[in-house]
Amino acid sequence: LESSLLTQPWASVCFGEVAFLAKACFRDTGYILLISDLSSVWYESADAEAVGQRSKELNKRLTVHVSSFLHRLRNLMCPLLSGQLDTTTSFSCHHAAGGLSLHVKSELSGLPFYWDFHCCPAPVEMVSRHLVRPLIRMSLALQYQVQELSSLLLQKDAEIEDYRESGAALSRDRLRTEPFQEEKFQENFMAE
Repeated sequence: LESSLLTQPWASVCFGEVAFLAKACFRDTGYILLISDLSSVWYESADAEAVGQRSKELNKRLTVHVSSFLHRLRNLMCPLLSGQLDTTTSFSCHHAAGGLSLHVKSELSGLPFYWDFHCCPAPVEMVSRHLVRPLIRMSLALQYQVQELSSLLLQKDAEIEDYRESGAALSRDRLRTEPFQEEKFQENFMAE
């Protein structure tokens, strides 16, 4: 499950007034949820047996196979993670002792459906694998793209200057641009 979680994108979600980043992966064998407020990172991983036990505790009137519970949880969480609000489902969270609890309230087959994700602090290796390393890689990729685009702009400026020196003129003066100043751009970029 955790290796499948690596391929899932982070999504911005709000519970009340608090914004979080979250990602999850659901299978018939269980699920894993990773959630962060950018100060802390929490996770919960539950196999089918744990899901079955918790579903009996929280939903005494529902007798559904564990895979159906997991399918229902996926159908509740996926819209949340893709930014689609479902008015029939409510999410709330609160910090518990050393962890984070996410409470879900919905319906299943006309009966109330409840679920609690009991998240504990994520290990350092998990935080590094799912958050730190991808962010550093993305930052490096963006720096490389900025360098490539700067180089391309300098080449375009040289090409335009060559056209001007050959006697070419703009047909519309409003299209005129100032030459790209790489150092000034880098200073502004870092300041922002």
